[in-house]
Order: sequence, then structure tokens, then C-alpha cells
Amino acid sequence: MVFRKKSVLERLKKLETVLARLKEKEGFGLEEYRQNTDLQWIVERGLEIASSTILDLGNHILAGVFQTPAEEYEEILQKLYEKQVLGQALYEELRGLGGFRNILVHGYLSLNPELVYNHYQKALRSFPRFIAEIENWLESYEKN
Repeated sequence: MVFRKKSVLERLKKLETVLARLKEKEGFGLEEYRQNTDLQWIVERGLEIASSTILDLGNHILAGVFQTPAEEYEEILQKLYEKQVLGQALYEELRGLGGFRNILVHGYLSLNPELVYNHYQKALRSFPRFIAEIENWLESYEKN
């Protein structure tokens, strides 16, 4: 696979757009989330798109730059950390994202509102950091 900076930038832009939409809903509590189906749908779909975008972007970098695509979602974040694309703190914070993405996609009939709410709160902190770390990595990659 060939690495394309444009592909990374497009994915980052998509992630920023989804994150901005998720931030618009910021400030609600768990009880409000449990009772508001519209809010649940927005948060769940936003987290699904954002998680998939992060994992897709990571796999593009791994395959295109390092020729090491991941077989499973969780490997993507681990390999990005090993290749020093992501720092340790962010890697540890994002660990489990692949499994959570699968829960959103396949477990929608039995989603635990508290689990989704907690991931939403975490995403508001960690997804902007992911964007920043990828942008920093991209800048240093271009210099080499």
C-alpha cells in the first residue's frame, strides 16, 4: 500500500468534524443520556464514526509507511505506539477502542448506556489528542 498524506488529512478532517458535532452535545449527565434516545443515537453514531476513522487512519499509516498492516483493530493502536506515531499516554488511553467500536457496530441491541457515556467522556479528551499527535507525527515524517 502506498502512503498518501492526502488520505491522512482527509481522515483527520472527518474526525475533527465528528468531534465538533459530539462536542456540541457536551455537558449532559448520565441520567439525561439514559432518557434521551436522540442523544444516544447521536453519541453512539458519532463514536462509531470517530472510532472507525481513527482505526482506518492508523492502519493506513502502518500499511503505507511501515508496511505492517494490522490484522485486528487493537493491533493498530499498539503498532502505532511501537512505531512511535503515538505516545505511551495516549496509547494507554485509547487502548480498547477497537473492541468498543465493535460493540457499537455489533452490540447495538444491548448497549450499556453507562459504558457508552464513559467512552463519550473519554473521547472528548483523547480524540483531540489523537489528532494532535498524528499531525505532529506527519510533520516530522515529512521532514525525513
